[in-house]
Formats: sequence, C-alpha cells, structure tokens
Amino acid sequence: MVTVPQHEKAASRHLDSAGVETFLPTYESSRVWKNRQKVKVELPLFPTYLFVRIDQAERTRVLRTPGVRQLVGNSREPLSLPDREIDFLRTSLSEQKVEPFADLLEGQRVRIKSGAMQGVEGWLVRKSSEWRFVLTVQLIHHHVALEVDASTLEPILN
Repeated sequence: MVTVPQHEKAASRHLDSAGVETFLPTYESSRVWKNRQKVKVELPLFPTYLFVRIDQAERTRVLRTPGVRQLVGNSREPLSLPDREIDFLRTSLSEQKVEPFADLLEGQRVRIKSGAMQGVEGWLVRKSSEWRFVLTVQLIHHHVALEVDASTLEPILN
C-alpha cells in the first residue's frame, strides 16, 4: 500500500494496533544535523510503501487508517506480492546491511544533497568501497577528491 510521505511508521503502528499484519522494511543511515552532530536514523527502504497482509473485507478499514493513501493495484483488487519475496526481504534485512540504490554510475555528474557541503557538484570518479563513493569536485579551479556517503548524493539530470 502507499502512505503519505514520511508517515510509513505511523501507518504501520495504527494498522498493527488494529490487528493488521504489516511489514515496513527499514535501513539505518547516518545523518549530520545543522549543528554538525552525527546521528543514526532508521529510514524506510521503500519510501511511502508499506506491505500489509489483508483480505478483501479489510480493504476499507486499511484505507481509512491515518497516513494511508491507497492500495497498490487497480480499483477491483490490490496487487499481491509473493510471500517468498517478502520472506527474502525479511531475511536480507536481518542478515546483512541493506540500503537503497540511487542509480549512480561512475563518471556521472552528481550533487551533494545534505551535510556541510550541500549543493556542491562534481563527478563520481570511482566506488571506493561497498557503501561509499569518491567524488571529484572542482573548487576554485582545483580538483579535490573526497569520500562522501552514497546516501548524500543525487544525480544531476541534463
């Protein structure tokens, strides 16, 4: 089902308390606040999506839940995800580090979207490890290579 942006956890709590089985896959991410304090936050792996196990009779109750926008599917029936895919997600999340993939490619022009260097643009040069990227940024006509968290980068579309 689809939720209001940034209301996935609240919708999940409401549905859980109503006896509806839910699954909200999350991952842990580091963020730097404006005061430069680094904190770890738990974010939805699929923003605005929450998985529920319901039957036809529960559709209306789910749609009336605060934070819920719609069920994925058409007007007659919701789209079902096979149990094996949900089980795979649950197992993967418990056994290894999982985070969204931002479709970033080496050589692509990118922008830092948060942190002290927010707005700085550059090119993705190489992947330095499994979870981090090295970015070359042109500052005062010099190139500087620095490591940034992949979650802080966004592609610049032409």
